[in-house]
Amino acid sequence: MIVALAGGVGGAKLAQGLQLALPPGDLAVVVNTADDFDLFGLRICPDLDTVLYTLAGLANPETGWGIAGDTAATLGALARLGRDPWFRLGDQDFATHIHRTERLGAGATLTAVAAELADALGVPSRLLPMTDDRVATLVDTPAGRLEFQEYFVRRRQRDDVLGVSFAGIDDARLPDGVAAAIAAAELIVVCPSNPIVSVGPILAVPGMRAALEAAAAPVVAVSPIVGGRALKGPADRMLGTLGHAVSAAGVAGLYAGWVDAMVLDAADGDQAPTIAAELGMATLVTDTVMGAAESRRRLAEEVLAFGRGLVAGRGRPSPVPAGSGAP
Repeated sequence: MIVALAGGVGGAKLAQGLQLALPPGDLAVVVNTADDFDLFGLRICPDLDTVLYTLAGLANPETGWGIAGDTAATLGALARLGRDPWFRLGDQDFATHIHRTERLGAGATLTAVAAELADALGVPSRLLPMTDDRVATLVDTPAGRLEFQEYFVRRRQRDDVLGVSFAGIDDARLPDGVAAAIAAAELIVVCPSNPIVSVGPILAVPGMRAALEAAAAPVVAVSPIVGGRALKGPADRMLGTLGHAVSAAGVAGLYAGWVDAMVLDAADGDQAPTIAAELGMATLVTDTVMGAAESRRRLAEEVLAFGRGLVAGRGRPSPVPAGSGAP
């Protein structure tokens, strides 16, 4: 079993690559749920749905989120009724959210609903919410404290981020399925997701970091920063305004203590010696920019080969038998 931690488009892309590179059923993806919110009376789970649609091969290739070829008639009708269509939802999205909201209202857990949706869309991998409890990312800005989607979508990330907190996180529980997957994992992969608002909430779930630190599997993280910039989203700006180095090494510093190795893009290869010397992490330098499915699979295969040659907690390669394919 391979366990991936993911959120956002970059995380979903590598999760799809891992699914393509592994036998069916060998991947579990732990997904950020702190950007979930309610809209039009429906429970919206942006990261879960982005990962779901991507693993199902349905994601819009132009945006990375939503469903390819989807229409927006329902949202248009709501706009005619005077509702503000600030958050883009396709007609097929509404079906997902209606099903989820009804099932949650009937007492089902978010984990159970995620499994139902994955099964309905033919996804062979396990989709695991980081918690079944409600957690909300709040962003401190010069304009005040904003709910995450207000900052991210409605205000188009234009505000400087001065602080981030997770409402409800102290009362959140680590689902048994997540804890069991981590304990049984052969390798844990941190996808190239925003370290502050995608990976950060996952780590903040009580018991999550302890489970990762205690895992027998090595943990490999793929940097979401390439050449000093995030390929998508505000991760680079967030790192800067929160006082972190906007670099692959800066991300590695945030992950120190629980990640054994970092995967860097070739554009950042000169940072590998610093990461190894100062943080004790093994490094792999390769092309981390993912386009279509084949490039996602290629990166996933490199990450898997690299990770399988590591020893958990030691941050350096272990002896690997000849012909294994690991570096």
